[in-house]
Parts: sequence; C-alpha cells; structure tokens
Amino acid sequence: MSVSGREAAAAAADTRAQELRRAHGARAHSAYDRALAACRHAGVGRDAAEIVPKDAVGRAANALRLSAQSLDALAASVPDPAADARCARNAAATAALAAQLAAARDGGPAGATALRAALAASRAAAAAAGGTAQGRDAALNDDAEETERQAVTTARDAGWLG
Repeated sequence: MSVSGREAAAAAADTRAQELRRAHGARAHSAYDRALAACRHAGVGRDAAEIVPKDAVGRAANALRLSAQSLDALAASVPDPAADARCARNAAATAALAAQLAAARDGGPAGATALRAALAASRAAAAAAGGTAQGRDAALNDDAEETERQAVTTARDAGWLG
C-alpha cells in the first residue's frame, strides 16, 4: 500500500471512529438523562452518593456520579469505539439501576414497563460494547440505539422524564 493509500485508510478509520463516537456519545447522554430523571423521580440526588454504598439509593447516586465523570472523560478523549461503547453501556446500567428505584416508588404498570425497557437498553448496550463487537458492530449498535429510544419513550410515559 502506498503512503497516500495508508493515509486514506487512516483518514477513513478516523472518520468512522468519529461517527461511532457521536452515536455512542448520544446514547450515553440519553441514558444518563434517563438515570438522572428516574433518580429525581425516586427522590435520589447526587448528594446521596457514597464511596462504599450501603443501599440501593447510595448505589444509584454513586452510579450517577461515576457516569457523569465518564461522560466528562468521553468529551475530553480521542474517539475510541470500544471505550465509547463502554461509556454508553455504563450509563445504560446506571439508568437501569435508577429505573429500579423509580419503579419501586411508583408500583404501577407504567413504571414496570419503563423498568423492563431500561433493562433491555442496558442489555443491548452491553452487547454492543462487549465481546468481539467492541462498539463497532453496526447491527448491535442499531439495536442499542432502538432499545434506548424505547427506554426514553417508556420513561416519559411513566412520568419520569419531562
């Protein structure tokens, strides 16, 4: 491969990494927003975070804190599809934890549906980030994006999102 061919391949790889960064980043921010809203709905603030959480409230607040730090790191780093997908996976897991608290507070069918959707989004984000996919598998990423959209819709229907 010539120098110009290598440069073109490197530029294409960089463009693809940028595209994946945008997709994973958008999903991570969406999941974080869901987590924040569900925690707010359940009466859990960031001030409840504990270094060694002793209960579900402390775990959720700590997960929010860690997700916020992860999103800050995402914004400051170079695109890395595997790391970016892990950030989205972690935010989705935080949202699932927060959804458990919010659903327990509500006890109704809309909250249960939102919890199931949050768990599905977390599983899909984990699949997109894990194994050989490492954030690059288009089908897994599409599934993660779709399940995130469904989780947003059901969280809104449950009254957790404004």
